Amino acid sequence: MIALQQTKEINTTSIIDSVKSDYCGAIDVFIGTVRDNLVGKKVTKLFFEAYETMAVSELQKIADTVKEKYKADKVSIVHAIGDCEVGEIAVVIAVSTPHRKASFEACEYAIDTLKDTVPIWKREYFEDGSHWVFSHP
Repeated sequence: MIALQQTKEINTTSIIDSVKSDYCGAIDVFIGTVRDNLVGKKVTKLFFEAYETMAVSELQKIADTVKEKYKADKVSIVHAIGDCEVGEIAVVIAVSTPHRKASFEACEYAIDTLKDTVPIWKREYFEDGSHWVFSHP
């Protein structure tokens, strides 16, 4: 499952279920949530915008690389777009591999690569204003 999702609630159970495999003994899941602070400032929400066609393509490339590099059987990546309130899930990555170490490493690779290469932009909202974060391409 590779997707951008505009709904408020990302269903983590369905994402985990999508990577279950009798071949694999490990499933690792990364869940990124909206925290309430950044460098001493109170965060009120985040807004995510994406170049959707390219973002989905880049997410698929990450999944394909994870399958090859970490011998993952299944990979799911779902990222929210639109408004995300404090405490809500912004991204979920799930990976199944035959052994645990590869699953942990694959999830870390996937989130780090997503942040570096996928055209998803984030606007952070604070009590006194907002700004765009330009750490993405």
